[in-house]
Amino acid sequence: MSILPRALSPLAALVAVPLALVAGPVSAAPVARKPAPAKLAVAPMKAAADIIPLPLKPTVPASQRVCSAKAPSGLGSTMLRAASGAKPAAEDFVLVNYIGYIAATGAVFDQGMQAAFPVNGVIPGFSEGLQMLSKGGIARLCIPFALGYGAQGSGPIPPSADLVFQVELLDYKTAAEVAAMRKAQEAAEKAAAAPAPAPQN
Repeated sequence: MSILPRALSPLAALVAVPLALVAGPVSAAPVARKPAPAKLAVAPMKAAADIIPLPLKPTVPASQRVCSAKAPSGLGSTMLRAASGAKPAAEDFVLVNYIGYIAATGAVFDQGMQAAFPVNGVIPGFSEGLQMLSKGGIARLCIPFALGYGAQGSGPIPPSADLVFQVELLDYKTAAEVAAMRKAQEAAEKAAAAPAPAPQN
């Protein structure tokens, strides 16, 4: 038994009484009726294999899940686009484009464009890899689970999962440069918020 008719019955009574009063006497004159709208054709159902499941979960091919060099720490790396110049230190802040995926399956779990964060504010393998790059460089980092999220995993990352990241270092600033930029921004915001001086007569 549906609760809909029961819930609507008081409403129906409230609407029906005023309509009966407004309608007045019923006339015998014919009422012109609009033709019924044409029925829309319903498209046939597509096979489930044709429908892309959302959210889209891309998979990186096996050939892009391996690294050619290995550091003593166990971090693997492949330089995809070499760059020269200074490299960020652990205390610096970086601006990067990146994509992260599970080494075993290639399932993408994270990606970001123009992401800014401290070098030492990420997992150890990612931090170590950032310190190998110069501005404009792109590297693939193969991070063993011990330098990643460990035996516990995190969110979409399963326990004991080795990870792969492709990282492009767009820019970096020292902690002192970031502090100076913040101070200048705060001063500009204070100046903008200060009341304008009164006009002099």
